[in-house]
Amino acid sequence: MSKGLKLTDILVTIVIAIVFAIIYRLWGDVSNVVKLAGFQLEQLMYGVWFMAATVAALIIRKPGVALLAEIAAASGELIAGSQYGVEALTYGIAQGLLAELAFALFRYRSFSAAVACLAGIGAAVASLVFDAFKGYLIDLQTWNLTLYLIFRIISGIFFTGLCAYWLVKALEVTGVTSLVRPASSADYQALERKQ
Repeated sequence: MSKGLKLTDILVTIVIAIVFAIIYRLWGDVSNVVKLAGFQLEQLMYGVWFMAATVAALIIRKPGVALLAEIAAASGELIAGSQYGVEALTYGIAQGLLAELAFALFRYRSFSAAVACLAGIGAAVASLVFDAFKGYLIDLQTWNLTLYLIFRIISGIFFTGLCAYWLVKALEVTGVTSLVRPASSADYQALERKQ
C-alpha cells in the first residue's frame, strides 16, 4: 500500500475539512451559549474543534492527513468569519500536529478508537498549551483550572476520539470509505473467498 498522498486523498481531506470548517464556525456560537452556565462546562464542547483531524485520518489512513485536515478546517473557519480570528488557524496547526503525532506513534498502522482518543488528547493538550501562553489560565483558582483541564481532555477523548471513530464506522457501513481508502489484504481475501 502506497503511503504517499494522492490528489484524491488531498481532495477528500479538503472536502472533510470544509464540512468541519462550517461546523467549527457554528460551534463557536454553541460554545458561547454553554459558557453562560459557568463551571467551565463549555470545555466539554471543545473537542468538536479537533474532529476534522481524526475523521480525515481514520478515513484516508495516510501520513499527513490529520495535520492537513485540521489546518484546512481552521483556515475555512477563519475565512468563514471565526470569532477567534487568526487564533483559529494557529490553534488548528498545533492541534493538527499533535493529533498527527498520535497516528505516527503507531506508524499509521492502527486506526482504532484508542488511537483516535489519543489523537484527541494530543489536540486538547496542544490547545491548552496555547491557552497557557495567553496567560489567563493563571487567573483561575485551582478548582476552576482543574475543571478546565479535565473537561478539555474529556472533550478531546469523547468528540475527537470516540465520536469521530463512530462517525467513520457509520460511514464504513455505507461503503463510502471504500471509495477513498486503498483495498487492504483482508479485502482481497474476502474477494477470493467469494470466487
